[in-house]
Amino acid sequence: MTSRPRVRTTLDSIPTYKPGRPPSPRAGGLPAYKLSSNENPYPPLPGVLKAAVDAAATMNRYPDMGNTALYDAIAQRFRVPVTSLAAGTGSVAVLYHLLQALCTDGDEVVYAWRSFEAYPIAVGVTGAAAVHVPLKPDARHDLDAMADAITERTRAVLVCTPNNPTGPAVHRDELLAFVDRVPPDVVVVIDEAYREFVRDPEIIDGLEVWRGRENVCVLRTFSKAYGMAGFRVGFAVAPEPLADAIRKCALPFGVSHVAQQAAIAALAHETELLEQVEAVVGERSRVHAGLREQGWNIPDAQGNFVWLPLGEDAAAFAAACEEAGIVVRPFPGDGVRASLGEVEANDLLLRVAADWRAAHA
Repeated sequence: MTSRPRVRTTLDSIPTYKPGRPPSPRAGGLPAYKLSSNENPYPPLPGVLKAAVDAAATMNRYPDMGNTALYDAIAQRFRVPVTSLAAGTGSVAVLYHLLQALCTDGDEVVYAWRSFEAYPIAVGVTGAAAVHVPLKPDARHDLDAMADAITERTRAVLVCTPNNPTGPAVHRDELLAFVDRVPPDVVVVIDEAYREFVRDPEIIDGLEVWRGRENVCVLRTFSKAYGMAGFRVGFAVAPEPLADAIRKCALPFGVSHVAQQAAIAALAHETELLEQVEAVVGERSRVHAGLREQGWNIPDAQGNFVWLPLGEDAAAFAAACEEAGIVVRPFPGDGVRASLGEVEANDLLLRVAADWRAAHA
């Protein structure tokens, strides 16, 4: 008999999620900027903020567990049936619920690596095994290799497009060819958390892939383009049986009333929000071009961040950024992801990158 509670041994191999750090106060009151979490740098729109504040007046009541008004707004905006929707506290929570519905001990989930760092955790807690498929040298998904990695034990394949943290998105022809290769009993999860920032004309909308297919699930979020990272609202668009399974695995009352009302208001103010997105995309183009001009060999950027493949120098570069007043997200041994933030913050990033190139030429 043991003298303490027994935790599942599978947790020993699951990494801990590491969020982007906020900046520390700087001496002399100098400004510091957070470029470590891919957040929208703009404050909430007045109409969205008002909806949230008004909703807070009824915080003594439980939220609508069925997300009725939110589902209606999403269904109208994206022209999908309400019965194909499943919401949660961010798209990552919806992914957790989906994998809980699909996987158990001995199953497998295939995804590219490096990709979203929550994937190994979401897979591991189900007892399934993660099958990592290395990215191509240009930081893109190797979809042929991912299809080859599917076995009889595979329950899902995850396609992060644009890929977090490296930036490229999957092109139309290659994604359609890939989906056609995946067996019909394996779910293809198209994670489009950064969809609104995509400008490459060769990229396909995941909802176009989902329509008419029984094994495709699309994930979207209000955290990035809609500026609601602090409220945690994400959703899946899936075939009805899958959407129903996700909802069964979701925590009761997961999405708060305040978050639901803010998300509905965000859709109503989408035109204004997408103007903010366009400004971020403009900064992305400027920073990406500036880094290339400095001599950096960086991949295409279709999200709200850029990727610097620094390898073993990732931590040292992140330290140099922090000394200059910006916090970026290092991935030791691989590289650094820098979100697009305020113009002043982006200028600091370019300055640190230029100094680094000069010192390491």
